Amino acid sequence: MPLSIFERVLEQVQANAHTMQFYFQGEPLLNKQLPEMIAMAHQVGLYTIVSTNAQALNRSTTEALVKSGLSRIIVSIDGFSEESYAAYRVGGSLHKALEGLQHLANAKAQFHSRIRIELQVLRLKSNEHEWAWIKKNYKKLGATHLVFKTAQLYNFEHGHPLMPTNERYSRYRKTVDGSYVHKNHSPLALSPYRLIASHPCLRLWSGCVITTSGDILPCCYDKDHRHALGNITTQSLSDIFHSKKANALRRCILKGHLPEMCKNCNH
Repeated sequence: MPLSIFERVLEQVQANAHTMQFYFQGEPLLNKQLPEMIAMAHQVGLYTIVSTNAQALNRSTTEALVKSGLSRIIVSIDGFSEESYAAYRVGGSLHKALEGLQHLANAKAQFHSRIRIELQVLRLKSNEHEWAWIKKNYKKLGATHLVFKTAQLYNFEHGHPLMPTNERYSRYRKTVDGSYVHKNHSPLALSPYRLIASHPCLRLWSGCVITTSGDILPCCYDKDHRHALGNITTQSLSDIFHSKKANALRRCILKGHLPEMCKNCNH
């Protein structure tokens, strides 16, 4: 995101927002101005979060992030052997990720920072034998907190090689005919009022995603930009957020008429 767009975003959200997440479907550390943007958000009192695969977390980058006032950084490592790591993080380096995590711990200590260093691990069949070890050792790796997360998978209807053995740790359940459905969106739960009552979604009312080009998306599950509501470079965020298009989408959700992006969502 160019700094000019970010400055416009910050100007419009700082009075009402409390949290700013610096990531969406990509690696935020590729933006060399990221620490500067975080510092600007921190200066106006926003809680700031970055999520990274840690491949670019070298010493200088981690020091810049910590000094920026970053509140929380999520480091995604989904396997702690070369085999289990490569099963999901294709092309990544486990060594780089672990090294980056340690750089963060060192910078936190050096600058007496209160930054939350959160190790995030997807529950996958490829790493399920490591879960107990991770719980025991995450602080030694440099993290202050550990979060396990269920994995969003695609083409899951006939099963998926990365689904955990124990269905408790999966977003999907096996039906009587052998196929898989999302736990939140079984045929019974899809009746409109039952769906809203059992799985209320507040995302369309509580925030939005702003892409690098300034497009406003309703939530982070709109990965293909199918529901862009407007663009902050030509309209105000307030006008877009309260627009007819935005409210029409909210009405569809309330009535249980779910767009495709909602059907593989865990919220």
